[in-house]
Amino acid sequence: MENKVSLKGVSKIYKTGSTEFKALDNIDLDIEAGKFVVILGPSGAGKSTLLNLIGGMDTPTAGQVIVNGEDITHFSDNQLSDFRARSIGFIFQFYNILPSLTVLENVELINEIVKDHRDAAEAIADVGLADHMNKFPNQLSGGEQQRVSIARAIAKNPALLLCDEPTGALDSATGVMILKILKKQCTEERGNNTVIVVTHNALIADIADVVIRVKNGHIVKVEKNAKPLAVEEVQW
Repeated sequence: MENKVSLKGVSKIYKTGSTEFKALDNIDLDIEAGKFVVILGPSGAGKSTLLNLIGGMDTPTAGQVIVNGEDITHFSDNQLSDFRARSIGFIFQFYNILPSLTVLENVELINEIVKDHRDAAEAIADVGLADHMNKFPNQLSGGEQQRVSIARAIAKNPALLLCDEPTGALDSATGVMILKILKKQCTEERGNNTVIVVTHNALIADIADVVIRVKNGHIVKVEKNAKPLAVEEVQW
């Protein structure tokens, strides 16, 4: 199977005055297409930095980043912006939806960014919010707002969906619902998309096809799970 993501000798150093912090140190990584991948590690391990480099939200200090067959290592800001718009769906812990727009209008924003988008109403129905399309965010619970952000991301129809602690601010029941939606994106029904989830929650590793363990800016282990559990099989 083709690789959706390849990192070769990637390092990321942040500088504050004369002080340097190496967030990632000489990372090599290949992620196959169509997998549900979990990047696991404690706070400060380098998980979010890794996700930001894959998503073109940051650039490496050294090494090469190839995503969807494109070498984005030396892309300009404008090229990275175009790459993100075309190729990547993002889901964050905080929802980043516009309070002045309805659920439907928030998701339909994607129509202005990409041509090959899914129908907004269909994506909203997929996340269980068909009856809430005309509501505003302040009329929704936190879990419902997160589902709006997921509907917007999957309406973009991205081959690569990047999620940074998507269940971190949710109760366990809502978190289970979100994870079911995310795992479904990797099925043939949804186009065998690749989903990468950054988390410190070790339980999520049980449902992953691949678990990447990160510590102190290094990948310490990559585990392939031959028989990942279904979301409902995990004791949350």
